[in-house]
Parts: sequence; C-alpha cells; structure tokens
Amino acid sequence: MKIQFYLLAIILISLLVNCDQQVTISEKSDTKDRNMFGLYIPRGLTKTSEGLSPGYVMFVPSNSSSTYLINRQGQVVHEWKGNYAMHTPYLNADGSLSALVVDPDFPVFAGGGESGRLQNISWDSKILWDFEYANEEHLAHHDIAVLPNGNFLAIAWESKTAEEVLQAGRKAEMIPKAGLWPSHIIEVVPQGKNGGEIIWEWHIWDHLIQDQDPTKDNYGIVSKHPELLDINKGRPLPPPITQDSMDILQASGKAWRNQTAHNRGSDVFHLNAINYNAELDQIVFSSPALSEIFIIDHSTTTEEAAGHVGGKSGKGGDFLYRWGNPENYQQGDSTNRKLFGQHDIRWIESGKPGAGNLTLFNNDIPMGPDSLDYSAVYELKVPVNENGEYELLQNSRFGPENQLWNYVAEDTLSFYGSFISGAHRMENGNTFINEGPRGRFFEVTPEGETVWEYLNPYRGNIHKPNGDVISPIPFAYIQFRSTFIPEDHPAFKNKVLIPLDPQPEEFKLPPKPKKGVDE
Repeated sequence: MKIQFYLLAIILISLLVNCDQQVTISEKSDTKDRNMFGLYIPRGLTKTSEGLSPGYVMFVPSNSSSTYLINRQGQVVHEWKGNYAMHTPYLNADGSLSALVVDPDFPVFAGGGESGRLQNISWDSKILWDFEYANEEHLAHHDIAVLPNGNFLAIAWESKTAEEVLQAGRKAEMIPKAGLWPSHIIEVVPQGKNGGEIIWEWHIWDHLIQDQDPTKDNYGIVSKHPELLDINKGRPLPPPITQDSMDILQASGKAWRNQTAHNRGSDVFHLNAINYNAELDQIVFSSPALSEIFIIDHSTTTEEAAGHVGGKSGKGGDFLYRWGNPENYQQGDSTNRKLFGQHDIRWIESGKPGAGNLTLFNNDIPMGPDSLDYSAVYELKVPVNENGEYELLQNSRFGPENQLWNYVAEDTLSFYGSFISGAHRMENGNTFINEGPRGRFFEVTPEGETVWEYLNPYRGNIHKPNGDVISPIPFAYIQFRSTFIPEDHPAFKNKVLIPLDPQPEEFKLPPKPKKGVDE
C-alpha cells in the first residue's frame, strides 16, 4: 500500500518533469484502481493477430536521445541516435528524422514539452541540421510539422511582461508577476548546418479579445467574435508560494526546470500539437488548457497573419474554426464542452479511410463525482459549406455536435491517460493509439477490437543539467507520441530491417516494496 501513497503524493506535488502538462490525480482516479503509469506490469508485445498490416512502430523511449523502430513482433530493427533528449520525431522519405529536441541550457521557460532545437538526423545518426530557437524571448516546445518542401512549422512560447498583459485586457488578478507566455507558430527554412530563415509567423497575441475593460486593448463583444481568443480564458493561476518553497521543490526534483515563484501560471494557453494540411494550406493546433482545437490559414503573409484580412480565407490570421469548448467564446456552458485536455490533433491523410477528417486523443473526460474519469479517441467530420468554409451552426457554435467515431474501453476504466498520448488513422482503416502515461501502443478496428498491443519496456539514461539522475518514478515508461509506419514507406527502400543483435537493454524498476515495508 505504501507504494500507492508514495505515487499519489508525487503526482499531487510535482509538476511532471519531462511531461507536457501538470497532472493531478484525485481519489476518483487513484493509480491503485488503474495503474495509469503501468508500473510493475508485463511489457513488450502483449497481443498480436493474424492478418495485420505489415509495418513498423516508431517511438522515443522516455528520457532518451534515441528513436527506436520496432517490427510487429516487438523487436527493435533500427535506432536513430541523437545528441539531446528527443521529443517528437517525424520520418522523412530518405530515412532521416525531422525532430524537436531539448536544448540542454534553455533559459526562462518552464511548463512541460520544453525543447528549443529543431534537427534533421540521418538514417545513420548524423546530425544534418541543428537550429536553436531558445533564448529569453522565445522557446520552441511540444511539437513540429514538416511541410512537403522540407520547411518546419514549430510551436513556440514568447514572453510578454505583466504590464503588456494588463494592457492587453487580462484581469490583474489573473496575471503572474513574470507575465504570460502565449504561443506563436514559426515556419523555418533549414540553411546549412545550423542556420534557419524564419519566413512566416503567426501569434496568438495578435488575435485576442476581452470584454472586461474598455480602457484596455482588444475590447469587444466576445460572443460576437469566435474568430478571436478571450484573453481571460485559459489556466487559472496556481496558489501563490514563496521562493523558499519553490527552491525546496526544485532541490527535490518536484518542479519544472526554470520554474520560479513568479512564473507559475505563465503558460496560460499551453499548446501541445500542430498538424498541416497541404491541400487546404491550413494549420490545426491543440490547446489542452482551453480544451479546444483551432484551425488557421497558412496561405497568409506574416503581415496578413497578424491581422484580420488576407490569405485564401480572406480572414488573415483569425481562427477559421475552433471546437471543443464553446463556453470560451460565450456560446454555451459547461454542458456543451466536448474536450478535456486533449492531445495530438491531426488530419487523416489522403488515401486513408476518413481522409480529411480530424482525429484526436481526448484525455480526461469526467464521469461525475462518483465515477472515474476516462479517455477516448475521436474522429471528427468538420462541417463546411460549398465554398469549403467552416460555418457556425444555428446555435452560434462550431460543429459537429457529436464525433463521427470514437473509441473507449468497454469498461472505460482500462483505457485512461490523463496527459500526453495520441492517435492516428492507419491505411487499413484501423486506428493506432498511444496511451502515453503507460507507454502502451495498440491498434483497434473500427468496431473497437484490439488486434495488436505493445507496452514500451525501454527508458533512456539522460541526467539533469547538474548531473543528477532523473527519477523513473512514476514516469518510467511514458510516451508523448508513437507512430505506425507502413512497410512500403519510401524511407525503407533498400534498407535491411532485421532485429538488432543484441536488442537494447530493457529498463527494470527496482523491486516493488513488500506491504508494510518502507522503501
């Protein structure tokens, strides 16, 4: 029993080093009931079936600078070795990776998903390009999208002072002393070994509205402008603490790196995923703090993206579409909310069943005060008119009212990841799911049958900047993202993919303490 209380205590007081958002577990979602982190359970390949689509799964072991490729038997057949902790890799046609990695000495920013470097890594693990986007003014974080021309789209924070935020119309009591870190999106053209030209930018800061103070910027009627973001939404400020208390948390490894008593709550909107649709020339991104997904026009110039006119849509950088929490634009209440801390929004690619629809992982759906929360994977068919425009429904909300398809566990309890995680459609119509906290990858049919399952048994050995070991408890096997890649992907042409010999060493937790015995 003591191990359960230990895990619960860590989750309640920590801010999840190396995860992408703060997680708190209440009594209703006790790890005792569901073992959300998958500690002390069998790992590796746990289920397979006849007739599976041939292919491989790519993932980054927790706390690692390597990316692994495993076959359908759960054997590692290739390893890309990086030089920094890797975050979100994408496979290119030539076998190289485009990846977001963690800059070892990024300043200022804190909050999970911190990264700061964009890289291209060859099949044989050479660093082809390494671009730093990490200083006191901005930091790349969480996710990237690779455009067909090889350019990178990256999510990044930018720093705004408390005075700037107040002038923009946010309530004074909702502003931390350090100000806010609203996100922006950049498009980078790789140049040489370390250079990069930023040729396009979009900033949330340019698309705000508020109805609290007519003497401040962005004043307007929120309910009439769903294309803008109410600056007074987002995460509430955490309770204040002293710097001495913050120092204790830092020293014990229970706080984000760079976190201070004054910047807790600065990551107010917290974006965690980005995806690009080349046919539409549009970008979709996810904000779990707002429990909404958003679509914007990429066909704009940077100048147009900062305004409200321009691009194919004619709407500049304003939101073309948003979904998940209409209360944010005052067109509904909590009963109309659809999303709860979601991750991994993406379009289904051309050629796959449901092409053009959106998929996402809805992390933390509440079932009421007497029930446990659960997770689901959604497929959304977004309503558009004959001109391809996203239209408001008669209730002044963006549709759909309900998802086209969803996956939940039959008992709801056995499928739950309150943070990270993801899902995407496969060529055969099945859906590949990453239950992040547990490091569980599995494939489900449209009817919800699980036909393949694998639990990550690996963990890297990256240390903190000061040399301290990062504790594996409770995040021993967590996975931000995993990707199914079909056997005929051009990256594998003329590649020999046989199991590595020896296989990477699996990570083993220390023996589980016996009941009544302290660790």
